[in-house]
Amino acid sequence: MAEKNDTLITVLDAGSSKSCVLVAEVHDGVLRYRGHGIEKSKGMRKGLIAELAPAADAINRAALTAERITRMGIETAVIGVGGTHVRGINSRGGISMGSRMREITREEVRAAVDRARSVALPADREILHLLPQEFILDDQPGIHDPIGMVGTKLEVNLHLSTCSGGVAQSVVTCANRAGLEVVDTVYEGLASAESVLSADDRELGVCIADIGASTTELVVFFEGSVAHTAVLPIGGDHFTNDLAVGLHVTQQEAEQLKLEYGNCVVTSVPSLNEIEVGGDLATGGTTAPRLVRQRFLAEILEPRARELFTMLRNNLREGGVLEALGTGCVLTGGGSKLPGLLEVAESLLRTPARIGSPVQLSRMPAELAAPEFATAIGMLLYTHRTQVRRANEELGLKQKLKAIFAGSF
Repeated sequence: MAEKNDTLITVLDAGSSKSCVLVAEVHDGVLRYRGHGIEKSKGMRKGLIAELAPAADAINRAALTAERITRMGIETAVIGVGGTHVRGINSRGGISMGSRMREITREEVRAAVDRARSVALPADREILHLLPQEFILDDQPGIHDPIGMVGTKLEVNLHLSTCSGGVAQSVVTCANRAGLEVVDTVYEGLASAESVLSADDRELGVCIADIGASTTELVVFFEGSVAHTAVLPIGGDHFTNDLAVGLHVTQQEAEQLKLEYGNCVVTSVPSLNEIEVGGDLATGGTTAPRLVRQRFLAEILEPRARELFTMLRNNLREGGVLEALGTGCVLTGGGSKLPGLLEVAESLLRTPARIGSPVQLSRMPAELAAPEFATAIGMLLYTHRTQVRRANEELGLKQKLKAIFAGSF
């Protein structure tokens, strides 16, 4: 039986295309890769769990592979939550501390955040994250950490990331059936940002678009804080489906053609290039092989790419953050690697665009430092940062209590 290790952090990214269990160890305060398991997802439809049993089986097999590589027992995990049911809203609230100026402590900060989070939500909505944008102390805005300052009124602008309680519970139930106890949940877009964006990106303004199989998760940062989150109902599978219908081939062959010959800009493909499609029995093809112009693939893919980024632009405009992209737009996720997407993004958003790959963890295989693993790696980083912050808070509380008791004698 595999032994247990309390320094391990395990995350589960159960997406439409793959279920990935990734394990890291905290060693001298630094994350170090220990192992991972990847299985093709089953029982998923449009980014949501449609059948619990096959979805749980895929997660279980991925977890067993990760256990075998790490040689450690895996019992708990942090899971990612994504899909079109995730929505973000902004709220503002605060507290008054009387007529005399007082020092702001962690308790006042929590009270102000609790007041800001007290917004009316539908009965089926749950809060995933409370993300302070800025604190306002005595009408002075732009404060990121008011603890230790003095004033009489503390307010906070807060971004709430919410999700469908039923959908989130389905993911938790699925993980439980696979033998994993869920200890926390993370919005997948926020996790991807954790592994891809720099501090300058967050400060100057950036939109990260994590293009998954079924959806595209959006997060906009400005002045170091989350300003906007959203999910668009278009992902890499939509491009594949378009090719399958347009070329009269199987989904499997359409995916292969997309990866090998696809491009989202028609004029980037030589007009005389031809490729063979159909007739591949290995991918389930039944029609006779035939030659088609490679540009025909681009003529199918470009409208879908333009639809995606038109929808993205309109979403950012409605959220009031379209003009806040000082460093541009970062594309990540498996769908981001399609040639021509960057050009379409830049032409429609009127801002620079680049592909974002996750940071390399110590001892991590090079193949994991790819856009499709940005969410899983980001979940590790997010969880580690959260653990460090909580530990520091507990240490500060212990020191404060020790000082109080020491002063009593």
